[in-house]
Amino acid sequence: MFYRNRRVIDLRVIQRNMRQICDALPEGVRALAVVKADAYGHGAAECAEAALAGGASMLAVASVQEGIQLRMRGIKAPVLVLGAVMEADAEAGVEHGLIQTVCSPEMVRLCEKSASYLHKQTEVHLKIDTGMGRIGVRSKEEIQAVLDALSSSQHVKLTGVFTHFSDADGDEEGIEYTRGQFRDFLSMTEDLPAEVIRHCCNSAAMHRFPEMMLDMVRAGISLYGYPPVDTPLELKPAMSWTARISFIKELPAGSFVSYGRTFRTKKAMRVATVTCGYADGYHRAAGDRGYVLIHGEKRKILGRVCMDQMIVDITGMDQVLPGDNVTLMGVEGNESITAEDLASWAGTISYEILLSVGSRVEREFIPVTEEKGEFKR
Repeated sequence: MFYRNRRVIDLRVIQRNMRQICDALPEGVRALAVVKADAYGHGAAECAEAALAGGASMLAVASVQEGIQLRMRGIKAPVLVLGAVMEADAEAGVEHGLIQTVCSPEMVRLCEKSASYLHKQTEVHLKIDTGMGRIGVRSKEEIQAVLDALSSSQHVKLTGVFTHFSDADGDEEGIEYTRGQFRDFLSMTEDLPAEVIRHCCNSAAMHRFPEMMLDMVRAGISLYGYPPVDTPLELKPAMSWTARISFIKELPAGSFVSYGRTFRTKKAMRVATVTCGYADGYHRAAGDRGYVLIHGEKRKILGRVCMDQMIVDITGMDQVLPGDNVTLMGVEGNESITAEDLASWAGTISYEILLSVGSRVEREFIPVTEEKGEFKR
């Protein structure tokens, strides 16, 4: 069947990336794979299984709903819900064996009420705000209030405590800010029991500040091949994105291309219409700036990206025909286009590019073929 455009997720790459991360950890440090937001657009359940096969010992999602989706796919590994527990979700979180995040005594009591009703034990992690300004307690007094609520809860157990760095991939000022966050985290958690898992390193901090790894690291964007800072690890992108050429025409000099007449040919040009547009998640802002790969050559996008199509310069490529593949993101021959490239053309970040690929873009998985083995340390 002729596809308009398609993304391919290589789960072997996810597994290898996770294995590299795990192999680089000090003895006793565990790895958590962040698979929130449908694994950054890569497929949550599929990537969760690949990451577990690569050595991850825990998963993380943004919401109870995302955690339930993993459970419905048969994934039994520990799953941490990074967002604060909410009254509407607390019972479902307990029922499906998710580790929920608490930031107040009231949240502990929500979990206790749900667990008591279901006759189950449940685990929680405590979130500490050391400077992100999002969710979490901000003082030892607030921590003690949460601990007091836990001490009177028969069904809720604190098994972890964490914070999130806001500028771990930043400049020197960001580095100092991160170090301050780390010091605050250590100070605020020094009186917690030793068996409580402490984790604060996101992808950037994991590579940049190995001394901050503590008991566990959280591998997010690095797992998908886009480490936000330099690292000796050979982490590769797992997603490629291709479309097709639907039509080819010759345009005389002086012809306008696409909406708004932002591009006009200075000479006769051969152009191809490509079956992808901003309705598929390709950023409209990349028009007149971005490139695609055709037959291993980098070719410029002409004019504005349309809702369902874009127009590309193929002047001098007489061998190109309708139906040929076009690589929007990925490797072709000696050339490559990454999510970071697309982000630079669209004025955004690689995270948003990966998450923007639309639901009408077909998704295909290359399965893990290596021998699976759970990481143990």
